[in-house]
Amino acid sequence: MNIGIFGGTFNPIHNAHLRIAQESLDQFSLSRVIFVPAADPPHKPQGSQLPFAHRLTMVRLATRDNSSFSVSEMEGERSGKSYSIDTLRAFRDQYPADRLFFIMGSDSFAEIGMWHEYPAIFATASLIVVGRPGSAGMSLSSALPVAISGRFCYDLAANRLTHCSGTTVSYLDGVPLAISSSSIRDLLRRGRSIRYLLPDIVERYLKEHALYA
Repeated sequence: MNIGIFGGTFNPIHNAHLRIAQESLDQFSLSRVIFVPAADPPHKPQGSQLPFAHRLTMVRLATRDNSSFSVSEMEGERSGKSYSIDTLRAFRDQYPADRLFFIMGSDSFAEIGMWHEYPAIFATASLIVVGRPGSAGMSLSSALPVAISGRFCYDLAANRLTHCSGTTVSYLDGVPLAISSSSIRDLLRRGRSIRYLLPDIVERYLKEHALYA
């Protein structure tokens, strides 16, 4: 089976996240997408996120009506920083016969050379790099860290890289929802409506717990 791994702070989860997961599911023939909220993301200031329990609950609420989506609390159960390679290795051990696809934004991919044990990520899972709405398509080969670029072959027509281990790096375009978690947080702080930006059930949860206000 092909299994998508979608990590993120989800602070909060919104409709663009859900659409990215659905597009990945459809375009890469995934059997399911597992959402993995980060507990202590290494590239975010400490204390800048809602507590893990709130973010985990919102992801569960947002995904519960799609049988192809599931949620893992793996990173909340593990101590220390939430390094992606540790999560991918845990999923590799859990699903040894399946092909893993790690879903990430193009902005994150452009900085992957600064990630913990980043060369091992490419050997552990295939990557789906999601373009930002309104941005030009990314040149995956140009964005690769120079130190490992020699380990890849490039398919220009498909805008896809193939790693020497057999995994791939592919570009996903066509997710035109320009929604961000930071803009939702800003609207809430200013007392503005966030309707239609995220699932109604998540909006109700935010209001019930007075989050981001």
